[in-house]
Amino acid sequence: MREKSTVIAWAEDAGYQVHLSEGEEKTIVGIVGNGRPLNKDQAARMPGVERVVPVLKPFKIASREFNPEDTVFPLGPHSVGGKELVLMAGPCSVESRSQILETAHAVKEAGAHILRGGAFKPRSSPYSFQGLGEEGLKYLAEAREETGLPVITEVMEPALVPLVCEYADILQIGARNMQNYALLHAVGRSQHPVLLKRGMSSLIEEWLMSAEYILSHGNNRVMLCERGIRTFETYTRNTFDINAIPVAKHLSHLPVIADPSHATGKWEYVAAAAKASVAAGADGLIIEVHPHPAEALSDGLQSLKPKRFAQLVQEMKAIARAVGREIE
Repeated sequence: MREKSTVIAWAEDAGYQVHLSEGEEKTIVGIVGNGRPLNKDQAARMPGVERVVPVLKPFKIASREFNPEDTVFPLGPHSVGGKELVLMAGPCSVESRSQILETAHAVKEAGAHILRGGAFKPRSSPYSFQGLGEEGLKYLAEAREETGLPVITEVMEPALVPLVCEYADILQIGARNMQNYALLHAVGRSQHPVLLKRGMSSLIEEWLMSAEYILSHGNNRVMLCERGIRTFETYTRNTFDINAIPVAKHLSHLPVIADPSHATGKWEYVAAAAKASVAAGADGLIIEVHPHPAEALSDGLQSLKPKRFAQLVQEMKAIARAVGREIE
């Protein structure tokens, strides 16, 4: 303990940021620069230091070099990043109290662990449904009270972070906001769990650099979410970059969540993309489910009905077992 404190004090006195990754057998002291080169020889001679390893990736804290072990953290009674796969399900938008309560009970019965639903909705058209705002957050909180499901919902701007944190268990950063750096700083400071969606035209390195903004505030409860990228193809909403799942897990210790709903944009393809995600090594999925998709105010075409979602959960369980994972 004294040796660790000495190393931390030495780094902070030199003007560096320190980030700890504490395992059962060793502690990794991540030292993030201030523009000056680190005196590696001096660091290596300090008591308790086994070795000094430079992190060459631009994303320092998010990299496997910083933390070789998978990051695992609790989400309600479950955990993400370990052997168990976490399922998040619910409608794109919270449309009414009755709609979100009906959906919450249905997805819980089907096997979901977390309830998703948007209270604030960034839309391409200013005339589209923009969400119920705080009223929607209150409905989500009521659904959590009735079902016990933790809630994930999107936050769109830094000023809304405190409000959304009052109601939600997990903050979602949407694809359009992946490089909203003020928002990334704000959710990092909140210390709330964060789901960071990949931008629709973003490189994997840019995605990980956005995660770095959140991690730089000591908020280590970050999940990466692959939701498809924009290509020339028009038969699906996006092109699901399933390559990104094993690549992100190779480059980073952070959990990776797959979003087959936004990736495909059509409910007919969601199940196939979801099962492929499990096989590719995803740590969880976020899937849109609506009791009446034809009446949905947003993204009805990509939403599963509860019965189809329940069937998909059972199919994913078999695939999870085949790759050494489980869905409880």
